[in-house]
Amino acid sequence: MDLLRSLPLGLYLEQPQTWLHKIDPRVKFAWLMSFLTSYILANNSWRVLLVVVLIIATLIARIPRRVWQQQMGWLLMLSFFVLAIGAISPDGMGVDYQPRLPANEQILSQPSNSNNIVQEQVVEEKKYYVLFHKGPVKITRYSLSLAVRLSTLIFTVIYSTNLYLLTTAPEEITSGIESLMQPLRRLKLPVTEIILTLTLSLRFIPLVLEEVQNLFRSVMTRAINWKKLGLKGGFKVWMTVAERLLENLLLRADQMANAMMVRGFTSPNEHRVQWHDLRLRGRDWLAIATLILFWGIRLAIGTQV
Repeated sequence: MDLLRSLPLGLYLEQPQTWLHKIDPRVKFAWLMSFLTSYILANNSWRVLLVVVLIIATLIARIPRRVWQQQMGWLLMLSFFVLAIGAISPDGMGVDYQPRLPANEQILSQPSNSNNIVQEQVVEEKKYYVLFHKGPVKITRYSLSLAVRLSTLIFTVIYSTNLYLLTTAPEEITSGIESLMQPLRRLKLPVTEIILTLTLSLRFIPLVLEEVQNLFRSVMTRAINWKKLGLKGGFKVWMTVAERLLENLLLRADQMANAMMVRGFTSPNEHRVQWHDLRLRGRDWLAIATLILFWGIRLAIGTQV
């Protein structure tokens, strides 16, 4: 099991350099926030459109198939299962159709054709609300709407974030966020310390995945007979693995701190590092113009009624 190859979530793709790599990290961060926030109060058509745009952007960027195939495949499969389960689940509306006229004709006598019209209206309303009903499987308009919302939300949030991390180096991310947070310095917020913490966190993600896969490999190579161990024995083994994982991560963190101290790093304000040269070029302005068009379409046709 190779987690770094089979499921490289949150890892940066150094080669090949696509056109997404060359866009300014601040512009890409604005696009990421747009994907995450335009989902709010949007209709289902817009939510599905976000999924389609993410898939098309991945294909147009010519990211290697080996990189996005498993990530997108697993997410699409998960979203499809959520869509299917949500669609056939009860919608919780508790809609009960009843005739609009009293059943007792002595209270209010109406012509027979009037009762027939009412019954036809009830049947038509049921057909409109219930899209599919066969045996225990029942799909209504509301349950289908909820299923689309949840499935597209899972795909959009996870894949848009992963695509941003895939095409943006950690140093570019931190420098872009630091540039956007400059106004907060007037409020005496420790912007540099926050950015340093974010940088170290992004650098620590591959180390965590590496430690997890190494421990899993060590467990698999020992050919443990899980049936003989039983539930209690298996729980003890995994607790030992979790304890060892925590020790290894703390050791890696200590080694990273020692490496910074050896290089003379005392504090972020005294030891400034120029992460990335931020400049807006022609392609960045094109991306900004496209982002403005994106929000224009969202406000025009994507708002939930």
